[in-house]
Amino acid sequence: MTALERPYWIEAQFQRREGWDAAVYPFNLPAVRSLHSLEFHPNVTFLVGENGSGKSTLIEALAVAWGFNAEGGSKNFSFGTRGSHSPLHAFVRPVRAPLRPIDGYFLRAESYFNVASEIERLDEEPSGGPPIIDSYGGKSLHEQSHGESFFALFENRFRGDGLYILDEPEAALSPSRQLSFLARMHELVLARSQLIIATHSPILLGYPNAWIYQVSRIGLDRIAYEDTDHYQVTRNFLNRRAMMLEVLLKPDD
Repeated sequence: MTALERPYWIEAQFQRREGWDAAVYPFNLPAVRSLHSLEFHPNVTFLVGENGSGKSTLIEALAVAWGFNAEGGSKNFSFGTRGSHSPLHAFVRPVRAPLRPIDGYFLRAESYFNVASEIERLDEEPSGGPPIIDSYGGKSLHEQSHGESFFALFENRFRGDGLYILDEPEAALSPSRQLSFLARMHELVLARSQLIIATHSPILLGYPNAWIYQVSRIGLDRIAYEDTDHYQVTRNFLNRRAMMLEVLLKPDD
């Protein structure tokens, strides 16, 4: 088992053509306004940033531009519960390697419930083939805890040789489960997979040799793990808990 040396998705080019209006959302987001291209690591690329910075808008646009359903799932999923995704994907041109992924999936934590419901709906329709839920471990995703169903997806549906785009996969995971997912990420990397992940987790961000792009109110920059706000805030709280609590919980004068 060896990791990819060249990514399936080499670069995303953001094309400014008719319809791109820098005065309106999402084109007026600082991270988008000055973004012309985004290169990806062959193994793991992270997008990090504060709520509202635009990282989920970016990851959604990337997923849809690659061909995934906006609410999540594989390329075979075409359902839509609510058309809330932005038009940014239409301006993204993927630069692809000659070697194409065999597998792929877009996980969007906030709409994972809708994906689980769509799987059940499809399994109720006669198809002549095995139930789709078999690919997820054989047990209804709705009959498991949020974290258990996420792990059923990671362990069973992600088969390797794939491109996996994940938006906040840590949302349902405890810290110990995040460590387990970190190990699963490495298994997928060694199975010739490429992952592009938007996350708030300082645990996941610790994956070695990953590229980290920080999305902020001044743009988008590639930074080191130790320079991310997520690492620094977590480290400072754990190392100076009493002092930080005293400041945070101090009564207003």
